[in-house]
Amino acid sequence: MARPALPRPARPAWFLLAFALANMGGVIAYLPLLTLLLPLKIHAIAGDARIPLLSLTAILGAIAASAANILFGWLSDRSVARGGGRRRWIAGGLVATAASYALVAAASTAVAIVTAVVLFQVAVNAVLAPLLPIMADEVPDARKGLAAGLIALGNPVAALLSALLVADEGLADTTRLAVVPLLAALALLPLLLLRGDGGAGETAPATAPVLPRRDLLIAAAARLLMQLATAALSLYLLYVFESIAPGERQLVLARQVGTLLTICYVIPLPLALLVGRWSDRAGRRQPFLVGAGLVAVAGLGAMALAGGTTAAAIGFATYSVGSAVFLALHSAFSMQLLPDPRRRGRDLGLLNLTNTLPALLGPLLTWTLATPRDFAVLLTVLAVLTALGTGAVTLVRARR
Repeated sequence: MARPALPRPARPAWFLLAFALANMGGVIAYLPLLTLLLPLKIHAIAGDARIPLLSLTAILGAIAASAANILFGWLSDRSVARGGGRRRWIAGGLVATAASYALVAAASTAVAIVTAVVLFQVAVNAVLAPLLPIMADEVPDARKGLAAGLIALGNPVAALLSALLVADEGLADTTRLAVVPLLAALALLPLLLLRGDGGAGETAPATAPVLPRRDLLIAAAARLLMQLATAALSLYLLYVFESIAPGERQLVLARQVGTLLTICYVIPLPLALLVGRWSDRAGRRQPFLVGAGLVAVAGLGAMALAGGTTAAAIGFATYSVGSAVFLALHSAFSMQLLPDPRRRGRDLGLLNLTNTLPALLGPLLTWTLATPRDFAVLLTVLAVLTALGTGAVTLVRARR
């Protein structure tokens, strides 16, 4: 006899805000470091050899992040099965992340910075791995689009923090690196204090049809291709603008890039919320994903053709709008393709490879196709790969 599906316990409306704030804390934990603070640190250590060292650091960090995200996702599944929930892993990860920032601050050699970043990636993924499964567990499908739109809040706030951290030339590097984990912890605290239902409120019927794994793999491939450009640009954007304006002082460019990141992460916010809610009401997400992907392709093409910093900034802003809406909406899209509620942490950890593999492949592409003075070929290749990812979304046929 089939087990009936138990109704999910109602969650207060402000739970979505607590989750959005927690996701913001997760983004704060890594984005300022990986977009601005780490490139500045590596430039101070390696000078003209900064691209190879940053690439090696990113590649080894991505490998560590991939393994850690799967591991901590699986461990959080086991905690749910035993009635303990996922939040304990987030709390432990926060402590480890703060310690890893201290190691980054103390690093003064190539070996030390690579080691510190690898340990940081393990620690921060103990925070990140349980977060999306909490959304899958505790947010109903009919509100996942809205929740995915709220996820987009994380990037602009983290980018604003990045810009503020480099705005004052007199601010010590150690101070910059100490502020980040403190703010991340404050943002994550409300979700940690809220008791979760651990996914217990959603038990799949024994006779429910299993969604084809092929569709989840196609959706994962689409996100991976989209994320290649995101990974490359988030890590090397400062160097891209240095190649366009080679005579500008680096810290001045860092402030400009930080401001650009903040603006470009804020612009997509209302669109991500609107499109996420619209897709909830329509019951279809693919047309919105395709539209957002095409906007991202256009932005990358404009960057590849840019002859000055203004044109490059407009292209990056266009790309940011398309990619932010695509990636936020894809979170809701992929969660509805997960086959087993009991394995959400593990499955989302595997799906997270679409975030961490680009962090591995993006630096390899950059290392191969870019030089400190020319990123045009790289940007063209990224535009083609993004177009392929956009097209792949149309091949997903499963509906829940």
